[in-house]
Amino acid sequence: MGGPVSIAIDQGGHATRASAYDAAGNLEGAALVTIATQHNALGHVEHDPEEIVSSVTIALAELAHLVPVSRWRAAGVAVQRSSLACWDASDGGPLAPIISWQDRRNAAWLRGLARRADDVHRITGLPLSPHYGASKLRWCLDHLPEVRRAAAQQRLRAGPLASYLLHRLLSERPQVADAATAARTQLWSPFDRDWSNELLELFGVPRAILPRPVGTGGEFGTLVCNGRAVPLVVCSGDQSVVPFAAGRLDPRAAYVNLGTGAFVLRPSDGALRAQPLLTGVIRIDGDREDFVLEGSVNGAGAALAWFERHLGAAADRMLALLDGGALDEDGAPFFLNGVSGLGSPFWRPDFESRFVGDGTDLTQCRAVLESVAFLIKANLDEIERRLPSPERLVASGGLAENRLLCRMLATLAQVPVDRASDREATSRGLAFLVAGEPAGFAAPPGERIEPEPGQRLLARYLKWLELMKEATRD
Repeated sequence: MGGPVSIAIDQGGHATRASAYDAAGNLEGAALVTIATQHNALGHVEHDPEEIVSSVTIALAELAHLVPVSRWRAAGVAVQRSSLACWDASDGGPLAPIISWQDRRNAAWLRGLARRADDVHRITGLPLSPHYGASKLRWCLDHLPEVRRAAAQQRLRAGPLASYLLHRLLSERPQVADAATAARTQLWSPFDRDWSNELLELFGVPRAILPRPVGTGGEFGTLVCNGRAVPLVVCSGDQSVVPFAAGRLDPRAAYVNLGTGAFVLRPSDGALRAQPLLTGVIRIDGDREDFVLEGSVNGAGAALAWFERHLGAAADRMLALLDGGALDEDGAPFFLNGVSGLGSPFWRPDFESRFVGDGTDLTQCRAVLESVAFLIKANLDEIERRLPSPERLVASGGLAENRLLCRMLATLAQVPVDRASDREATSRGLAFLVAGEPAGFAAPPGERIEPEPGQRLLARYLKWLELMKEATRD
């Protein structure tokens, strides 16, 4: 029959994955349901709310065929952090598309608040950015009649996508916002653990339309599948649970997740303010509060997709050719990577990506890959101004499969890279938390990549950094 399993629901920008892990951390079954992403001529990036809800229910139903629901002990959900939803408090019906974290539609309006950027960072630990929820919500209130009408009739609820999913999926229909995704609205303060009255006034957002802020662990409500009631005990952001894929949080490590975007997470004692980095919430659960300093690279896998679109070259094939190659290449071009908006430590949402120098398709692909390593190194440099140097990097995500990229990171950081063999770090980390962090919940064996002599790679990094500073100079 088998023992109890923990259910992890990973709702991402491309798909929803529902997975079941046993008490030893073995994956017993998984179901994947893809979702569409809509891009329009205005640059808007959206999802259909009903499609996302359906993707979760279908994935759970398919998982139930693989692992009987009688074995489901508890569940958790992890969601893309900065995506925004608007819904009707009375019936849960969507009032707007889900606006993706990638969407920057209100960037021009947000520039009008530039003089308040320091205040925003003081309260939230975040830079003023159109990627976060506040300016997206302001756009909905200004431009969508249904949202305005619901607000006037006191029916509007708005907040992180995670809040909408909890309301739609759980029997109790809660109206709550977990700390990890609330922190990415730019309306919630990790220092006060609440919505900020100052920022609500600045963005013109009524407190009444926002869900009640809560932690990332607790009794969120009941998920019903095939007639069985399953408690949902964790709700968090996708990146926030990734470190736990490697087990209990290691304060000596820096965690690097390499997916569509790349994120560098360095555990800190308490919530720190450290421009140009982000204050990140990993967990607020009972007596446990874990925070990180975070660097954000928007163009990781997205930069390779950009390379394919603009050059018509197959990035996968070229990455395979590069994987066993030399650490650096003399005379190769540099890539100034602002794909999906240039994130930390530069923060230029409208930065134009470009190559500096000529090269073949292969050397240009190398330059794109190298730029991801360089952006991560730039964030590590910033983190080390505030916290001790990490003793290792823990790499996860799809791009971590590229050994050349991990070699670059190890050499640039001059510490080993522990590369996970499990691509689904979000699901595994979430399941570990749902299970209560048991000692026997083991991650599959990975690979340790040691630093190499890399003076030429470091010289290229310093040259690239000079080019980036020049290109982003006001």
